Amino acid sequence: MSAPPELPEIVTRAFDVSRKRGYASFCRNETGRLLATLAATRAGTLAELGTGCGVGTAWLRSGIREDATIVSAELDAKLAEAASEIFKGDDQVEVVAADWSTLRDRGPFSLLFLDAREPKDSGADAIVDLVEPGGVVVLDDFTPCSSWPPVYEGRVDILREQWLTDDRFTTVEVMVAEDASVLIATKR
Repeated sequence: MSAPPELPEIVTRAFDVSRKRGYASFCRNETGRLLATLAATRAGTLAELGTGCGVGTAWLRSGIREDATIVSAELDAKLAEAASEIFKGDDQVEVVAADWSTLRDRGPFSLLFLDAREPKDSGADAIVDLVEPGGVVVLDDFTPCSSWPPVYEGRVDILREQWLTDDRFTTVEVMVAEDASVLIATKR
């Protein structure tokens, strides 16, 4: 059995910042590798809503092409400052200390990564205008579900159901680990 691939240096730096800040909520490596792969296919501007300490942004940065940039918004100014330090001097990454809605003027984006913990902020209606036609939305933090309608903690997972049935997107749920899945949606 071979060892898992090494982490990109930028991702290791982001994990170090997260640990020093005591921040335990961040993008899993399985999701991160998927983000890096998708970032490598995109030109233009990529965005992340909810930077945290920058781990997801670092994964995007590890795969980004030379003709692309990343903008990431974090509401918590202290976390945004910590993430900004990771990308200091990097012309392809900008971290802003602001609510994600301030990025509306910066889109549409070719790839948008967001955490699905806040259904009101991550529903297709809130996101559709932020993504260019053919653009990709990645929502993480789902628990795999094989039933229909999708159920989470004994209730219908309305957010997941909405994304999987929205006619403006072609969406698939992808397991990235035994206990984790993401939704990948392409805007039609």
